[in-house]
Amino acid sequence: MLFAVDVGNSHTVSGIFDKGKLVGSWRMQSRHDRTADELAIRYHGLFQMAGIAPERITGFIVASVVPVLETSWLHFARSYLTHLRQPPLAVNHTIKLGMKVAIENPAEVGADRIVNAVAAWDRFHEPLIVIDFGTAITFDCVNGEPAYVGGTIHPGIGISLDALATRTAKLPRLDIDVTPDHPIGTTTVKAIHSGALYGFGGLVDRMVEVLSGQLTPDRERARTIATGGMAELIKPYTKTIDEIDPELTLDGLQLIYRLNCQGKDA
Repeated sequence: MLFAVDVGNSHTVSGIFDKGKLVGSWRMQSRHDRTADELAIRYHGLFQMAGIAPERITGFIVASVVPVLETSWLHFARSYLTHLRQPPLAVNHTIKLGMKVAIENPAEVGADRIVNAVAAWDRFHEPLIVIDFGTAITFDCVNGEPAYVGGTIHPGIGISLDALATRTAKLPRLDIDVTPDHPIGTTTVKAIHSGALYGFGGLVDRMVEVLSGQLTPDRERARTIATGGMAELIKPYTKTIDEIDPELTLDGLQLIYRLNCQGKDA
């Protein structure tokens, strides 16, 4: 079994693969002060509830955008996953990825962005754009070589709503829990909902248009795939999201593990 972990700024998504099939997954808050021992207590409890014996876990890979948590996860794997067939693996641009990272400073790109690009290319084998709705919204571009060639980063929906509430005197902090009946909001709450959903939907369509102009100038636009917690919410307000895959990053982690650990499949 392979234990794959994607550590984001707000949430950590993890999953167990057994012979290539995802058999369990969890989404938790990314508390930056979490220690290896605390991770062991929490995740061994989750394994037990899922009927997964920790000694069956023979591989571990992590992609993290929070350095202190990457250190905790690697310590956890070394200390508490006692049947690993090789040392735990952390994703960065120097390991085998199956594609080049063709940007000015490969060391600065987020590990999750690389993983998403690898997973999307493996699925489609054509130039594409990956849209990840996380704490930030990222657009990541892969050309036909294949090579990861960069992308764009935008404030996420949650960040934007937080800023709206904290920097204004009368606007409330809202979760987007209902869809607006019409684009023109007739109450403050409806106006915020409409602004977020139609606004971010428009952001997606415009960015796909301009990125495609550089990435695939011979086509109307590049293929797109979206992931992240808000992807399903925003899709009805766009015209350019072809597919949504909530497990894209976990699938990419499994692919990268296999590339780097041939003969040691978990």
